[in-house]
Amino acid sequence: MTLEEMKERKEKRGYSLAQLSKYSGIPLGTVQKVFSGVSVHPRKATLDALEKVLLGEETLYQGKSMSYEKSSRTYQTDLKPESSQVAESTPEYGHKRQNQYTVADYFALPDDQRAELIDGVFYDMATPLFVHQDILGYVFAEIYHYIRAHRGSCKVIASPSAVQLCCDDKTMVEPDLYIVCDQTKVRRFGIYGAPDFVLEILSQSTRKKDMTIKLYKYCEAGVKEYWLIDPVKQVLITYDFTDPEYLPKVTALQGEAGISLYKGELKISLSEIAQIIREAEERE
Repeated sequence: MTLEEMKERKEKRGYSLAQLSKYSGIPLGTVQKVFSGVSVHPRKATLDALEKVLLGEETLYQGKSMSYEKSSRTYQTDLKPESSQVAESTPEYGHKRQNQYTVADYFALPDDQRAELIDGVFYDMATPLFVHQDILGYVFAEIYHYIRAHRGSCKVIASPSAVQLCCDDKTMVEPDLYIVCDQTKVRRFGIYGAPDFVLEILSQSTRKKDMTIKLYKYCEAGVKEYWLIDPVKQVLITYDFTDPEYLPKVTALQGEAGISLYKGELKISLSEIAQIIREAEERE
């Protein structure tokens, strides 16, 4: 069934996208992408489930449940029309071994599943805390307004945004924030290649990965400057990969720090970040 035929069936039956999601067991975000044309190559299991509903065969599933492989993970889905519950039946991403996953597996993940792919290994991404997003919002605003004020051509992007860091099929990361100046790297999905500047805000779940695995990957891929903000220890760790020694510089969250990409003229108030952290601690 073509997309146009599916749309026609949907209108004839008077279904909303939310109803199609409920009756088919397909996440609403995925249904929206299919009908808007954003999902150019939907998985066969997704199309089959939608077609069953649109063809009036959803009653075949009433009182039953079916398993379908979705985005390299197996889900057990209750397909009763009155239920839209989707529960994971396994914590793994599928039947592949870690280090064998590809960018195709990354793009096939469910809409509500965030993960990074590094050297063929999937790493789950937990929902960030408020303080994380507050810091991210502040830094993004400072960089964005500086670039705009100076009519710069670089783009600053905050997560979630995919970066095919090494231009291979084994790694796709989602930095908290990055700056890209080469506009030929911009793709519909995100960035193909290394950004010029990357910022990661450390958390309990990402600390080790950000300070070791991603540090190495960013350096090898050609990122010029890497910042890590540690809200717990209240320090900024910076790497200038254009320096052959690229030794880390650790700075307490006081005063200002300049981004080397802009010769230090683009300054971020570390004191402001410290204040954001203090306010978060007072709320706890």
